[in-house]
Amino acid sequence: MKTASRARPDPRSGIAVLARTALAAALAVSVAGCGLLGGAGDHERATIYAPDVRIEPDPSWPRVDWQLAIGNAASSRVTDSPRINVRPVPSELEVYAGAAWAQPATELLEDTLLRAFEDSGRIEAVAGNDSGIRSDYKLVLDLRRFESDYAGAAVPSATIEVAAKLLYNREQRVAASRTFLQAVPAEGTDVDAVVAAFEQALAALTAEVVGWTLASGNADAVNVVPPPAPR
Repeated sequence: MKTASRARPDPRSGIAVLARTALAAALAVSVAGCGLLGGAGDHERATIYAPDVRIEPDPSWPRVDWQLAIGNAASSRVTDSPRINVRPVPSELEVYAGAAWAQPATELLEDTLLRAFEDSGRIEAVAGNDSGIRSDYKLVLDLRRFESDYAGAAVPSATIEVAAKLLYNREQRVAASRTFLQAVPAEGTDVDAVVAAFEQALAALTAEVVGWTLASGNADAVNVVPPPAPR
């Protein structure tokens, strides 16, 4: 079951570049080429990157007979910006000039997870938070980091951190919780290399979240007492 509230990236390309301008030559940037948050570059035309992440189901993932809703992920305004964030030093956060995501980071995460659950064939039904399905469980997400982080290295790592809670809806009870972190080093400092690293990090984190959700929900469902039958 799938909502149609958001446009999805073109599935024909791994990283779809939707706009090319004369600024493309400037995208092979190092830290010195990053634009500050809120700088003049905000009004420039940008190359738009749309990661198209596909997850192969893990044979160890259990098949479940309950329904899942994926909640709208929470995040800070800076983290959830369509701009591609970079952290050259621990105390500074900047953005790559002339480049942006096709969606805010929370939507990239939600859409990738939704498709991974759907493609897994392991769950009865899954949908976004606004679909209206009467789900048994709800996946609540807090996107804490979605940034390119140098962390003292010569090349940055695509770093994604998500805190997840699995709620049993009927009792509003936390069935399981866990924080996920992926940091994948880029093969260079240019934007294309950084985006490729983000695609790998998002794929790895998504696979972890899907497997954990299915296993945790399955373990909890064993102990759920069914509601009384109507008289």
